[in-house]
Amino acid sequence: MPLNDAAIRSAKPKEKPYKLSDSGGLYLLVNPNGSRLWRLKYRLATKERLLSIGAYPTISLAKAREKRDAAKTDLAAGLDPSSLKRQKKLVATILTANTFNALAGELIEKAKREGRAPITIAKTEWLLGMAYPELGNRPIAEITPAEVLAILQRVERRGHHETATRLRSKIGAVFRYAIATARAENDPTFALRGALVAPKVQHRAAITDPKGLGALLRAVDDFQGQTITKAALQLLILLFPRPGELRSATWAEFDLPAAVWTIPASRMKMRRPHRVPLSRQALEILGELRELTGRSEHVFPCVRTVRRAMSENTMNAALRRIGYSKDEVTAHGFRATASTLLNESGKWNSDAIERQLAHIDTNEVRRAYARGEHWSERVSMMQWWADHLHELRKLSP
Repeated sequence: MPLNDAAIRSAKPKEKPYKLSDSGGLYLLVNPNGSRLWRLKYRLATKERLLSIGAYPTISLAKAREKRDAAKTDLAAGLDPSSLKRQKKLVATILTANTFNALAGELIEKAKREGRAPITIAKTEWLLGMAYPELGNRPIAEITPAEVLAILQRVERRGHHETATRLRSKIGAVFRYAIATARAENDPTFALRGALVAPKVQHRAAITDPKGLGALLRAVDDFQGQTITKAALQLLILLFPRPGELRSATWAEFDLPAAVWTIPASRMKMRRPHRVPLSRQALEILGELRELTGRSEHVFPCVRTVRRAMSENTMNAALRRIGYSKDEVTAHGFRATASTLLNESGKWNSDAIERQLAHIDTNEVRRAYARGEHWSERVSMMQWWADHLHELRKLSP
């Protein structure tokens, strides 16, 4: 006789488990601890098998019968309901493990193993952090372009157009990693090309007028702040590396007798080691710095602790203190200053200038053949640049 809800509710636990049969092989197993579990007994290839359906009352009598009928349909099609249940459970487990958060974490760990700069990894984590609240626990294969777009537009509405564009790129990187590791088939950010407002390109402020540069050089020489900060600004203008490459420099990178600074690949934007010829003026500044910071690992240690390098804001803050706004000059802008004036001088091969700037040719064919470092020319060029800056100091305002 088929079960009813009243009979199920009145079923009391006994010393041993017992069954309450319904129909079609469905029964309720009543355990001594009071739990009541639905089971389906069926045969497949002459063998008797059991399918666990769930616990009562979470699975009601009506729902248990629905699951029984669905299992019977699978059996009629030659499928094993127990095997199908295990497969669905496995898929659910895989989907749970392959969330956006998990894949993003794997990608970041991969970047660390590849030796990416800590600041690059920190920026990636910061950007992806904007996506975690909505996408973090979502199976990556189920995320749609609409979900990603909603996140990007929220950032965009705050006026952060460049951040939204970078976030789209980072989210896309997570999906491309998922595709490469066979855990997703599509990158939803691909469909969003053109959906965001294109950010306006803002070039870093730089002084390229010789008289204006001369005035800046004199202002730096008269800087009344920390001696180490002043030396950093002077070397930044003389050597024009990226500010982060200079402020994080260690004494181990410098061969002062050979007049060479070798920046390891791990600290370079393009992940290639870079050599910088040191002019007489640069060597003089470094010699004086050695007396101040030579016992530290860092050439430009932090004021608070010698265990860390100078803050990334220190040089820009010093430029503001001597009277230059961010619209007039930035620490990174000295690269544009050097590039402009070196090219305008007509004395140096443009390839040598680009190599000194540690730029990589975007033309792959040309890059394959242009492997020379132009070292001799760069040595002469860096000394000429230092001498030229000395002459610019003398220009009348």
